Amino acid sequence: MLGFVPGNLNLYKMAFRHRSVAIMLKNGAKSSNERLEFLGDAVLGAVIAELLFKIYPYRDEGFLTEMRSKIVSRVHLNQLAKKLGLDQLIEFDPRIVNYPTKQGSLLGDAFEALIGAIYMDKGYNFTKSVILHQIIQPHVDIHTLELTETNFKSKLIEWCQRHGKEVLFELMANEEGESAKLFTINVMVDGENLGQGRDYNKKNAEKMAAEKACQTLDI
Repeated sequence: MLGFVPGNLNLYKMAFRHRSVAIMLKNGAKSSNERLEFLGDAVLGAVIAELLFKIYPYRDEGFLTEMRSKIVSRVHLNQLAKKLGLDQLIEFDPRIVNYPTKQGSLLGDAFEALIGAIYMDKGYNFTKSVILHQIIQPHVDIHTLELTETNFKSKLIEWCQRHGKEVLFELMANEEGESAKLFTINVMVDGENLGQGRDYNKKNAEKMAAEKACQTLDI
């Protein structure tokens, strides 16, 4: 898949193990991909930051930050994970996870966990090479992404301010049986529900809801 043979295979198995099927260890801790996801997020962010710093030598910090956010956004990582075929490898409990609606979160988490696994197995320089040459180069058009609008929340808020409308991001209660870590956000514009987002990250759920509202309002 990525052009190399893993050393410590257990790391990669863990990278694709969702918390819904976490293995209980002797010390009472649960073994899932969450810790590798945390590590992979940091490594990926560092590699992308350096890449953008070199590609755009005269752009300011704000632009670089926005571009990095576009590349490492949950939506974009979901797309990359699917292109790489990670959706065929993730272990999860379908009784706990509603896969069609939570596929995005599963994919994005697994993608970052995979980066963490490569880092722990092969080191930073090797991981950097994999990210740049096996993922970014064949699958990401950075200059096209530069022209893509992804900050739908700010876009929606600005539109509502210009048109004198009240916008509210409302956190909804989880349905029975759903994970307590799942956030469901409704976007209310002048009291009307115009979009809903669901994710294990509250900010991502708000972004998803805002994007749907922008589509509804044709912004």
